[in-house]
Amino acid sequence: MKPQLLLAALLMLPASVGSAAESPPFSPGSPSTAPGTIAETTTAGDIGPDVAAPSWQWPLAPRPRVLRAFDPPPKPWMSGHRGVDLGAAHDGAAVTSPAAGTVSFVGVVVDRPVITIDHGNGLRSSFEPVASTLATGAAVGAGQVLGTALPGHCGTAACIHWGVRRGDAYVNPLQFVMDMRPSILLPLGGPP
Repeated sequence: MKPQLLLAALLMLPASVGSAAESPPFSPGSPSTAPGTIAETTTAGDIGPDVAAPSWQWPLAPRPRVLRAFDPPPKPWMSGHRGVDLGAAHDGAAVTSPAAGTVSFVGVVVDRPVITIDHGNGLRSSFEPVASTLATGAAVGAGQVLGTALPGHCGTAACIHWGVRRGDAYVNPLQFVMDMRPSILLPLGGPP
């Protein structure tokens, strides 16, 4: 076997030698993962449900900078960061719904105004601190303004905290707006 092909085969070996009980974090084209559908992953440390083709919109425009990444705790009762902090262009920036849904909560949690959207399929987005005039039960479309970003969450920087839950588990919101699948190197098609 040619050295380049042997190296490529060895590099691919760990990916193909998993236990039968493990499911891959993403398997495009598999019968259980049709494009645009959500598939379960196996551990809480994984990205969460994988989206074959991210179809949500960013909740801030222009596309915001991620100021603090998703960092779930190892156990539900421990500290961690159960969402992402997104930089807003300014305090008072419009916060929009990343996908269609229904307002399931508008109110103050501890000391911050929060709005939560139920997107169906067990997915809910929450945004804070956001001032909103919407009422619980209101239908919202993708890109519809939910409210305005308020100061205070990121010190002097204008930002919002965006969390997404599937059932009771927090998942990384970025997977719904970005392709977060790992890159895979494939062997070259012919001799060098």
